[in-house]
Amino acid sequence: MVEGEPRRVGVSIELKPHAYDPAANPELFEGVLARRVVAFGVDLLIIAVPILFLALFIFMFGLVTLGLGWWLLWPLFVPAVVIWILSYYGMTLGGPASATVGMRAMELEMRTWYGAPCYFVLGAVHTVGFWMTVSVLSPLILVVAFFNDRRRLLHDILLGTVVVNNATRAASLANPPAM
Repeated sequence: MVEGEPRRVGVSIELKPHAYDPAANPELFEGVLARRVVAFGVDLLIIAVPILFLALFIFMFGLVTLGLGWWLLWPLFVPAVVIWILSYYGMTLGGPASATVGMRAMELEMRTWYGAPCYFVLGAVHTVGFWMTVSVLSPLILVVAFFNDRRRLLHDILLGTVVVNNATRAASLANPPAM
């Protein structure tokens, strides 16, 4: 720094272009919405099974203790459910595949809008964003996907994420096998 010049204070922001262009790479977005719905169903089943077992345990414990065990519902059950859901989405979306189990089964992956893989905090915040927008706006967050080329939902736009076909599926869609 030269003497006498004002010192720069703050953070420099580097704007990055969108990594996924639907016009140049339509195979990345082909069938994503339908596959995303199925992936959500698979993930919901994976999430619900341990929650149902915990609820059954608390119910049975309440029966055995003549109702005293049901007091565990709010202090134990609700935080355990929230922690389980956030950790499931955070660990799976933040993992090497950047996809939940359902998304991997449907050959999808989540990326940031500039192409970086997802990470734990983004996966957990994405879950919170999804449930908050669904609870406030109901199915309207799904309608947003029909009006943008990247098929992003409202919470995807707010958080800067995009769900695309993974590299294997995109390559098979770009170069279909010869008949």
